[in-house]
Amino acid sequence: MAVRSYPSNWQRVLILKDGSRVFARPIRPDDAPKILSLLRSVSREDLRLRFFDSIKEFSHEFIVKLTQLDYSRAMAFVASDEAEGDIVGVVRLHSDSTRETGEFAILLKSDRKGRGLGWALMQLIIEYARSEGLKSISGQILHENSVMLNMCRELGFEVKVDPMELDIYDVSLALTG
Repeated sequence: MAVRSYPSNWQRVLILKDGSRVFARPIRPDDAPKILSLLRSVSREDLRLRFFDSIKEFSHEFIVKLTQLDYSRAMAFVASDEAEGDIVGVVRLHSDSTRETGEFAILLKSDRKGRGLGWALMQLIIEYARSEGLKSISGQILHENSVMLNMCRELGFEVKVDPMELDIYDVSLALTG
C-alpha cells in the first residue's frame, strides 16, 4: 500500500457545546514540540487515565511515534484554539492490518475538559473511521474514568468489563449496519 500524503481535506472547525470553536486537523511531524507541551501540561491523573501508567518523562522517540504517522493505517487529529496555536486535545485511531477495525485513544488538556471538546473529537474520529470503511472502532478505558465511559455510552459504544483485567472496560462501536 502506498504512503498517503497529508490529508488536508480533514481540517475542520469544531463548535463545542459552550459555543466556542476549535480548529482540528490531522497531526503533522512538526507538531512534536506542541505535543510534548500538551503532555507536560496535562495532570498526572489525566496521563494515567490515558496511558494506564504514571508517565513522567517523554522520550524523543515516543513523541516521534505520536506525530509521524502512516496515514494509510493511522490518523490523529489535533485541536487548537487557533489554526496554528497550542494543541489542547488529540484523538488517535490505529487500524488493524486488515483495515476492518481500529483502536482509538484521546487526551485533552486538563483545563479543557467538560466543554464538549472530547465529544467533538470523538465524533470526528468516528466520521473518519466510517469514511475509511472500518467496520468498528474500540478502546480501553479504566473503570474510574466515568466521564469517558459515559461519553462512549452516549455515542453508542458497547461497554463491557475486560474479563482479563477487571479494572478496564472494553468499549466498541459498530460502524456498519
